[in-house]
Amino acid sequence: MADPEAAEEFTALYADHHRRVYAYAVARAGRPLADEVVAETFLVAWRSFAKMPRAAPLPWLLGVARNVIRERHRAEERHRTVAAELRQWANAAEPDVADGVAERAAVLTALATLSEHDRETLTLIAWDGLSPRAAARVVNCSTPAFLVRLHRARNRLARAVAATDQPTVIKEPSR
Repeated sequence: MADPEAAEEFTALYADHHRRVYAYAVARAGRPLADEVVAETFLVAWRSFAKMPRAAPLPWLLGVARNVIRERHRAEERHRTVAAELRQWANAAEPDVADGVAERAAVLTALATLSEHDRETLTLIAWDGLSPRAAARVVNCSTPAFLVRLHRARNRLARAVAATDQPTVIKEPSR
């Protein structure tokens, strides 16, 4: 939005409707998430300002806020589901059968403690068998940026595995 007039109009829109959008977010998502919901809502409004209805913007803004909240709930549910599944896989493994099973259980337990972002980064490589270049396309970033994410996720996984008191080796992929 390079147009100064549009920027002023957006600033006025924000000033006029921020409190109402914030109240809506608090009522539906709670105070801890309200600021994030409002920020995302107005980010969408900023990006879609040219297409946004000017006559009655509040219903549109509240609809966006509703979608932001709903998407956050979906993401949290996906996170809980994946973490529960990983814990279930880890608990189903018989650690005294073989060292490989114990190592697998430790990695799965540690993986369940990581963020969804780190789990996706690691599993795209380890489970889905993608190259770093292909995985970077999946998460919509450059290959060097993905390699940095992968390196950091591996370090966090190694620390989480170490916290389980189970020895394991986390291998770097061939590039």
